Amino acid sequence: MLACVGLGANLGDASATVQAALQALDALPDTRLLRASRLYRTPAWGKTDQPEFVNAAAVLDTQLDARALLDAMLSIERTFGRDRSANERWSARTLDLDLLLYGEDRIDEPGLHVPHPHLHERAFALVPLVEIAPDVVIPGRGRAADIVAAMVTGDIQALG
Repeated sequence: MLACVGLGANLGDASATVQAALQALDALPDTRLLRASRLYRTPAWGKTDQPEFVNAAAVLDTQLDARALLDAMLSIERTFGRDRSANERWSARTLDLDLLLYGEDRIDEPGLHVPHPHLHERAFALVPLVEIAPDVVIPGRGRAADIVAAMVTGDIQALG
């Protein structure tokens, strides 16, 4: 199954953390990193009085089911110092991994919502995703490239 993951961080060496998280995703059992976007500097979203983020996206080929993949992603976050129990929503974080898409599946279970419920609203997630998966479709929303084309993205800058 192809899965799309959004990565973000804005505490510590965010660029190094996102790069290391990509390697950790590639090391998951029965999972292979197919493509990773460049890193992007993006303004904070939701709660704007915090440092800018470094964001990226990845396409994985995985045999893990969606719940097992999400659990593995949460474990990677914890490895990088993320404590979801203490964080308020949209706060600064050492690492954030979001399961954006899991094939064309639509999943609505406690703690697991695919496609990510805010994906179609978030240029910081869509810009890197469209870079590596230009034809990807967000179930129920349409082509990600068409959605991002209608957004303001000038405040999102590729790094390096």
